[in-house]
Amino acid sequence: MQTSARQIRTRLLFLLAKAFIAVLFLFLFLSLVTAGYVLTSSSAPFLQRFEGHLQGYYLGNGSWDGVESVFKSNSDLNSLDAILLDTERRIILDRRPDSVSTVGSTYEIQPDDVELVLTLRGEQIGTLIVPSSPFSMRFSLAGGILVPIFAVSIILTPFLVVVAVLLTRRFVNPLADVIYAARAVADGKLDTRIPTEGPQDLRSLSESFNEMASSLERNDRERRDMFADIAHELRTPLSVIRGRLEGIVDGIYSENGTEVSMALEQTYVLQHLVDDLRLLTLAETRQLTFDKSNADIGQLIERSLSIFSAEAQEKNISISFNEKSGDLSAFVDPQRFEQVMSNLLGNAIRFVSEGGKVWVMANEIPEGLRITVNDNGTGIPAEDLPFVFDRFWRKEKSRSRASGGTGLGLAITKQLVEAQGGTIEAKNLSEGGLQVVVELKK
Repeated sequence: MQTSARQIRTRLLFLLAKAFIAVLFLFLFLSLVTAGYVLTSSSAPFLQRFEGHLQGYYLGNGSWDGVESVFKSNSDLNSLDAILLDTERRIILDRRPDSVSTVGSTYEIQPDDVELVLTLRGEQIGTLIVPSSPFSMRFSLAGGILVPIFAVSIILTPFLVVVAVLLTRRFVNPLADVIYAARAVADGKLDTRIPTEGPQDLRSLSESFNEMASSLERNDRERRDMFADIAHELRTPLSVIRGRLEGIVDGIYSENGTEVSMALEQTYVLQHLVDDLRLLTLAETRQLTFDKSNADIGQLIERSLSIFSAEAQEKNISISFNEKSGDLSAFVDPQRFEQVMSNLLGNAIRFVSEGGKVWVMANEIPEGLRITVNDNGTGIPAEDLPFVFDRFWRKEKSRSRASGGTGLGLAITKQLVEAQGGTIEAKNLSEGGLQVVVELKK
């Protein structure tokens, strides 16, 4: 695992390094382009730094008289072989060493001249000309641009290294773990988990991934358990049917005897199991149709109790529905609700000892309607309560299908209740026994 994670981390670091190098080269390229522009341009970017000095002089004096003092007081200006023109392009000052005095004459701007128009309050007050600006000056200006840039780059290099290390620890490493874990889960290693570290977004990503992996692992385990349970449930009736049919073929059993009836009885068991599985699948995938209406829940409970009265009498179990209050109507499918009550009552009677009791209560509540099915049996261990509505769950793991049902009744009940917008919960009574609470919306 670590080798693969290191490989992913190395690739991410390589991508990060390429990004840094690309930014560095782009920065250098733009710096060189700027320097090249300064060296080759005929515009006046390097003269603009003198604009403020000249404008200030004009503003203070009201004219260009004595402007020579500005050039002499500034070493950079003093080094320029510049020409200062008025608004009509007449020469005010000519600092070219080899020129004859041209003050007062009109100057024709040449293509190679560098020109800086001087303005004050939006009006032109003059023009500064540097005929064919010396390359040394341009080079000096370019150096003035590049040297600080390179100096700052060298100073910032250690900080960039620190930033890269921090990015590696806070972003690259957690992201590499997520990528590796995703590949591991895709390869079937559903127990893969990743540490939650890094910034909040990456921690949320890690937590979501771990929740997803846990859900996939749980679903895979439930799928395997379901297949094993189905195989277990089918094995007994198929073995009985096969044994009886082989006995008939071999002449051991009569073709019209009780063995044929027993084999037929097992086919009914198989049919019941298949029907339950189909119903549960349709309910879980929300493909089961419901014919809802405003049903009288109290009447439906009474009808379900009458169906189980004979079975309860055989086991000397009392069943009752004495506690009810309010408007006991709800918007449900009556047939599906009767199926819910049949599953709950049958399950309660099955696990109550002889002489016990099962009682149903129904009351109107602000949110709708609450129905409880109670018994005074032994209840269910607290650690098993979260699983009572799972497929093929049985209170006694060793209980056979014949005495314990298929193990699908409560799972079907839960799906039928929730598919109609209700809730169902199981809990132990303080005096002993189990209580199943169903809440329906009106």
